[in-house]
Order: sequence, then structure tokens, then C-alpha cells
Amino acid sequence: MTAHDGARPVGQVKEVTSLANPLIKDIKALALKKFRDQQNAFMAEGLKLVIDALDLGWTIRTLVFAKAGRGNAAVEKVAARTVAAGGTVLEVSEKVLAAITRRENPQMVVGVFAQQTVPLKDIRARDGDVWVALDRVRDPGNLGTVIRTVDAVGAKGVILVGDTTDPFSLETVRATMGSIFAVPVARATEQAFLAWRRDFSGLVVGTHLKGAVDYRSVDFSRGPVLLLMGNEQQGLPDSLAESCDRLLRIPQAGRADSLNLAVATGVMLFEIRRGALKLEPANDMR
Repeated sequence: MTAHDGARPVGQVKEVTSLANPLIKDIKALALKKFRDQQNAFMAEGLKLVIDALDLGWTIRTLVFAKAGRGNAAVEKVAARTVAAGGTVLEVSEKVLAAITRRENPQMVVGVFAQQTVPLKDIRARDGDVWVALDRVRDPGNLGTVIRTVDAVGAKGVILVGDTTDPFSLETVRATMGSIFAVPVARATEQAFLAWRRDFSGLVVGTHLKGAVDYRSVDFSRGPVLLLMGNEQQGLPDSLAESCDRLLRIPQAGRADSLNLAVATGVMLFEIRRGALKLEPANDMR
């Protein structure tokens, strides 16, 4: 499970049937953040996700597939790519796969990949770029959905501020539906983020209950945009709210006094990117 340096050696293919196998124990341990950090690794379920990750250049450590996948051309091709990249391929029973994924009906393929983040200092937003900063996001489903939405609208990436849920947890990765491999993620303390924000040349906006500006009335078309969203329970703290050029609100008509974080972020992102999103012409069905 260790990373390879320099030229990657040819990997290995093994058949594993026991939950006591050390390789399986290492993979199961990735359910806990402590071990994900120790191994600098994480799990992703599903053949399509694994293929997407490989196509996007992510480093695969281990490929695990169910015995039922033997003879499946797509699975065998991914296995060959893993071996060529120096990774290990494990053919396992459904019982072992269910234990790894903590699911009764797991997908046929699981990949173990090296974690990959972007240093905050390397982010230099350009005209038209949109970044999302999330303050202390707690729910892995929310984080995964935001990452997926960032991917969908063509925004550039996500900056995690403060003590947030792990973007590489199994729950978060599931919620991204594969977008974790396409969306750059940076992590920063609040202090580091505020220092970086001072050099951000574009418009910084945040949603806030004290916001007096309708989010639909703002011109987002000039320069880069940084969207700052607060914690699920507490919203933006004063220190981050004060760093915004504008505090915005999403009008509501019902009895609910707030929106889910991922929904609110999605509403904002589609408005910010409205000018860049066009429907492609429908295919001629004749």
C-alpha cells in the first residue's frame, strides 16, 4: 500500500478469500480517516469511477474486483492498466468485497487511490474562473454533492476552510459520483485562507442571513468569482463574512427558514455560471 517512487514496477495479481489477509485489512482500515491519512489513500467504488480516475491520471494503488468480474472485458482491461501502473490487483469473494465497502450489495470493482490535493498557494484565479470555499462543512453528503455540482457547472474547484469533513471519506466520494477525480480540492486554515483571499483579484461573495442583496441582481460576468459558503449549522462567521465584497441572500417564500448547504451552493453556482451554460443542440433522431 505504499507509494512507488520513480519508475513504477509491474504490479501483481492475487486471489484473496480471507478477511484476515493483511492487504484486505489495510483496505478496510481506509474507512477511518486516521488510516486514510497514514496511507495517503482512499477508496472509490464502481468500474466507471475507476476508469475515470485512471483516465484523469490518478495513481491507483490497488484494484479489487469480485470473482463475478472474471471474464468481463472492461474489468480485465482495468486490471491490466493497474498492473502496468505498478498497482496490485486482488480478485476477491463477494463477502470480502462487502466487508471492504460496508455494503450488502457492493459494486463489482473498488479502486484504492493515492490522495491528491492542490496547495492553496498554487491557485491563481483567472478571468471567468469560479471557485467555491466551504467553511467547516460537516456533512460528507453535502461536501460530495457540492463537488459534483462544481464539476457540473464547470467551476474550477473547492477550497475547504478550517476543520471540515474529509473529502476522501467513502461517503463523500460516493456522493461526488466520480467528480472527486475531476475537481481540484484545496485545504486551508481560516488564517491561511484569509491571507490568500487578500490577493484574490475578483469578486468575493457569500450567502448570509444579513445579506441585503438578491443573488440574482449581481453581475458575475467580470473577472473571477469566489463563492464563500458557511457551515451547515452556523453559517459564515463574522471573520469570513467581512472578507466578502458582497453578502447575498436567496429569496424564499415558504416556511423553511434556510436551505440545505449543498442546495444553496448549487443555486448560487448555476446563477454565477448562467452565462457560460448552454444546452447543446438535440441530436437529430430521424
